[in-house]
Amino acid sequence: MVQNSVGRQWLQTYPESAIKAQMEHYIEPAEQSSKVNEQLQAMTPDSIDPESIKVLDPAVGSGHILIEAYNVLKAIYEERGFRSREIPQKILENNLYGLDIDDRAAQLSGFALMMLARADDKRIFTRHVSLNVLALQEGNHINLPAVWRELNLSGGWDNGTSQDMFADETQDLSSFEADNRYQLLQRTVARFSQAKTFGSLIEVPADEYNDLKEMHETLIELAESGDSFQRPAAKQLSETIHQALILSIRYDAVIANPPYMGGKGMNSELKKFAKKKYPHSKSDLFAMFMERGFSLLTEHGFNAQINMQSWMFLSSYEKLRESLLAERTIITMAHLGARAFSQISGEIVQTTAWIIRNKSIQSYQPTFYRLLDGNEEDKKQALLHRKFQYEHLIQEEFKKIPGSPFVYWQEQKFYNIYDESKQLTEFFEPRVGLDTGNNDEFIRFWHEVNFSEIKFFATSKQDVFSSGGKYVPHTKGGEFRKWYGNFDWVIKFDEDSYSKLSKSGNNLPSRKFYFLEGASWSRIGTSGFSLRYNDVGFVFNSACPTVFSEKGDSIEIPLALLNSSLSDHFLGAISPTINYQAGEVRKFPYIVADYSCIISLVSKAIEISKKRLGFV
Repeated sequence: MVQNSVGRQWLQTYPESAIKAQMEHYIEPAEQSSKVNEQLQAMTPDSIDPESIKVLDPAVGSGHILIEAYNVLKAIYEERGFRSREIPQKILENNLYGLDIDDRAAQLSGFALMMLARADDKRIFTRHVSLNVLALQEGNHINLPAVWRELNLSGGWDNGTSQDMFADETQDLSSFEADNRYQLLQRTVARFSQAKTFGSLIEVPADEYNDLKEMHETLIELAESGDSFQRPAAKQLSETIHQALILSIRYDAVIANPPYMGGKGMNSELKKFAKKKYPHSKSDLFAMFMERGFSLLTEHGFNAQINMQSWMFLSSYEKLRESLLAERTIITMAHLGARAFSQISGEIVQTTAWIIRNKSIQSYQPTFYRLLDGNEEDKKQALLHRKFQYEHLIQEEFKKIPGSPFVYWQEQKFYNIYDESKQLTEFFEPRVGLDTGNNDEFIRFWHEVNFSEIKFFATSKQDVFSSGGKYVPHTKGGEFRKWYGNFDWVIKFDEDSYSKLSKSGNNLPSRKFYFLEGASWSRIGTSGFSLRYNDVGFVFNSACPTVFSEKGDSIEIPLALLNSSLSDHFLGAISPTINYQAGEVRKFPYIVADYSCIISLVSKAIEISKKRLGFV
């Protein structure tokens, strides 16, 4: 990630640089069109001062990313002829920045950087290096009016005494609030009231950088040479101003392995913050850090992260993908899948590492690597040898697919089919079924109840109520099976049970589709996708979404399409997990045609399946 962001920035300006030979993970860009090359040339500076390159890890952890950045920057400095003894301090003070909410993590990261610098400069500890690696601190404990008096920046207390300064605790603060510096401190302290919860997601406007820098320099000076009141007051505020200053900088590269946390793990304050500030990425902390990275960049900077692959495919990140494709440029991605790292919380995390530029370059051709098989070492070797490489598409092709999933490994004709066809949902209606909230109370195997209490072929709830029936057939998923079957369950659906269900679970969604003819599938399909015909009279479960024909088209048509080899190809692309949601099935490509012959074949397949299962 470092080599393809920091290193890439350098190589774009100095393509003949010798540092390329030192970066074994650097990925050469695909051959681009003349139009793209013109855009790249326009945003590439003629020269770069190494001291101006700024790199941030917003969730620094143990500092391994900053250590790699140090090594790349060291090679850049050496190439430009800087003296070896000067380089470590310049890198630590001018180039590298890191933040974390964990105090120990920031300490370890800073220590690792200092020890790395010590190897290059034996006297580094005597040079009073000012590191820019901090643990974010909250400002709730700061009594700003009192600290402001002690700072005495305007010199108003020079003629008084210490007793005078605190004689009137109810002194009017209007004179304080009229001072722009006091207002800056006030805003800054307020921003970090929950720094340990929100971390680097806290936004500090870039236009406050100069004021924060000036204030930070003033506080450092007062902490060293101020009077007996100023020194402790300056020390109390300097860290808060320093962390705000770091977040006000706009970086050439933001590089991170951000924290992963879904909504269930967030406290109420973080959930509220996510919903307000990050509506497109609120589903998980990693996605919020992904989105935050772009706002921390310069106009042409690089956002390089490794995070979970779910943002590439899931509908909850559709708006995030749309904004990426419209406003940014995917440079390269190593899609690592499972087993790229150790297990976390008992689950094998599916990951992807990527570099995305903070600027849209029309018709840019990214380079992808599909490294889903093997263990960590297998993936590393495959990447080093540039195996499983895909660079045949421009990123705009993703927009042709509903929801814009990043299915980079598909051939051009895959995208053309979506471009030329309609969606299944325009002709058929895939729906989500019910959750009872208490399966033990409402659901039984059909052989566990009195057969006479089951109402078959009901056409409405009133039909059930008036019949005196207590149960109706219930589809609830089951094993991989095409055409027909998995009718093992019944659900209690008398009038009293209906009333209870309407107030529990997910409150009986899709009610108008109950008892209608349809075709259902198991939402979790470890062996793939399979669709089964349901006659009238069924109520369907959320574990068994069902497609219906509202417009009068034959239900055999989606049965044919979704049970064909095409379903594995298309559904496997837009939903590359074992979880097949109704939303993904709605997006299945549908070409209007004469399906009469296929309808006949599907009817025969259903009859054959019925006979094999003993239903006929």
